Amino acid sequence: MSDGAALAGPDGAPRCPWALSTADYVTYHDEEWGRPVHGDQALFERLSLEAFQSGLSWITILRRRSGFRTAFADFRIDAVAAFTDEDRTRLLADTGIIRNRAKIDATLANARVLAGWSPGDLDELIWSHAPDAATRTVPETLADVPALTPESTALSKALKKRGLRFVGPTTAYALMQACGLVDDHLAACVSRSAP
Repeated sequence: MSDGAALAGPDGAPRCPWALSTADYVTYHDEEWGRPVHGDQALFERLSLEAFQSGLSWITILRRRSGFRTAFADFRIDAVAAFTDEDRTRLLADTGIIRNRAKIDATLANARVLAGWSPGDLDELIWSHAPDAATRTVPETLADVPALTPESTALSKALKKRGLRFVGPTTAYALMQACGLVDDHLAACVSRSAP
């Protein structure tokens, strides 16, 4: 087993070891994880999916992402904000998503909060917490990658202060990693220098 350093992937190129357990992970790692994501709708989706992931493996969410998109109207904030009690009941019965009552309720409540924000506010708030890349140490192994940072703690507090739920510091850091606010690809990883 690895010491947490980059490992050769299916094509021989070195990758973060977490990405090598399934083909789905390889694709996600190579094409999405750590790439900058902008736009309120896209960030609402990522924030919601990271909340659903809490306590679960990311592969569980990744493999159900199309089901989540269908169930939550492609994460269009205004559409989800308008969901009714009947929609909530439908979501609780939907086998294509994670049927966790608290996480479903948080997603609906977050959409209602965000529907009152001006366009671009969510993007601006999240990206205002991106640390200066020049001040960050490039991780050599998985042991060098934190679970949370001062910036993710500050982002969590800012989101909670504005009324959002299920946005703890660890969830906020996972969002920062997934959406490219930080680059936690390992130093030897082929995706470290990807555009």
